[in-house]
Amino acid sequence: MKHNNIDFTTGSIPHHLIVFAIPMLIGNLLQTFYNTVDSIWVGRFLGPEALAAVSVSFPILFLLIAFATGLGIANNVMIAQYLGAKREEEVARTVTNALTVFTVIGIVTMVVGLQFHEELLELIRTPQEILPLASSYLFIFLLGLPFLFVYNAINAIFQGMGNSKTPLLLLVYATILNVILDPILILGVGPFPRMEVAGAALATTIAQGVSGFLGLHFLGKTGFLRLRTKGFPFSPRLTMIMIKLGLPAGVQQVILSLGFLVMTTLVNGFGKTVIAAFGAGSRVDQFAFLPAMTFSLAISSVAGQNLGAFNFQRAKEVARWGAIISSLFAIAITTFVFLMTSLLIRIFTNDEAVVHHGIVYLRFASFSYLPLALMFAYNGFLRGAGDTVQTMINTILTLWVVRIPLAKFLSSFPSLGEKGIWLSQIIGPIAGFLIAYIYFLTGRWQSKILVGQEAPLKAQEVCCESMSSSR
Repeated sequence: MKHNNIDFTTGSIPHHLIVFAIPMLIGNLLQTFYNTVDSIWVGRFLGPEALAAVSVSFPILFLLIAFATGLGIANNVMIAQYLGAKREEEVARTVTNALTVFTVIGIVTMVVGLQFHEELLELIRTPQEILPLASSYLFIFLLGLPFLFVYNAINAIFQGMGNSKTPLLLLVYATILNVILDPILILGVGPFPRMEVAGAALATTIAQGVSGFLGLHFLGKTGFLRLRTKGFPFSPRLTMIMIKLGLPAGVQQVILSLGFLVMTTLVNGFGKTVIAAFGAGSRVDQFAFLPAMTFSLAISSVAGQNLGAFNFQRAKEVARWGAIISSLFAIAITTFVFLMTSLLIRIFTNDEAVVHHGIVYLRFASFSYLPLALMFAYNGFLRGAGDTVQTMINTILTLWVVRIPLAKFLSSFPSLGEKGIWLSQIIGPIAGFLIAYIYFLTGRWQSKILVGQEAPLKAQEVCCESMSSSR
């Protein structure tokens, strides 16, 4: 059996975290850059209506894939812990079962989405003048959902194995192919018809499909992919574990989406100049948050393997080192953004009023990067332990109990105005870090460790499934 995974239960913890995180960080930067380039093609060559049509589709797509995102996190945790426990047969079964489940969910989601995509666009009050464009974009994108689900499942599987280089390679392939296909399909180059926004969706679908098939090829080389059995490669037990771990994570994604929608609504009350400044500043935030988000994922995988091996002390060291390294990145980014606010905002606009408000926003926002990094670090550890319910609770408390009420309250004072919202953006993550850290200190996450809750595969289940595969 050929393994490409890394054993995180021995060796230098800082080295493991940094080496594992760097390819993911490059991939996240590439993904963020790719999304920006995609928007430029549509916005520059097709106009604001086309860009708006693509933009209004994202909330619908996010909601449709939120559950699958949670299941991806669950598979990452399961594979990391099973590897740490040296239960390779269950790793193989988890991999095969995950691909089966994700394919089925992708097909079902595609069918439901295609049936109701226009109704969903109308539900979010899509303007009539862009509804046909949005409908065509969403329709093509929905056709590729099974590819997207399988592609995301493969990424989560490799990360759970401790392999972050292969997902980066797949993302590079997808990005290059998408960048090539975008102008060809959007504008109609050579023998290809001009498809406009539908072409952008088709380019993404093809790129993800090709990378998905390549991912299956690479996954086969690990020896953990068992698709050549005669029976149906599905395990009800592993699927229930996946849902138990993944449902809270999926709900957390929806909660985050709705929370930021409310925050945007509050910002909208202060006029188009503040909205524009917030939009430009948020683009900077997307890049600034990437190291903290990436190290959070790295902590989940590294801690997950050590917790699977019941090495609690080493797992705690993973959390400590993860918080330290992530904080160092956050401090450097905070310093850079605070000193370069004017230059960063002017990348997006030369309007002096917008620049003024953008500078104020970024100077507030930059002070949120450190507490966010600490919050992400300890939430990442809790995910690695399989305590996804607690991370969901942490998100609810941070966003809906602290940040949103505080933003509404502080922004109601005329002397603060929109600055009250910016201030809540600092206080919210501080509260989130404290909630996650205090729970971490209690040690209650130890009872959530997957391999501690179940025995290895029962002989009866193995026997039954073997009989099924021999039919």
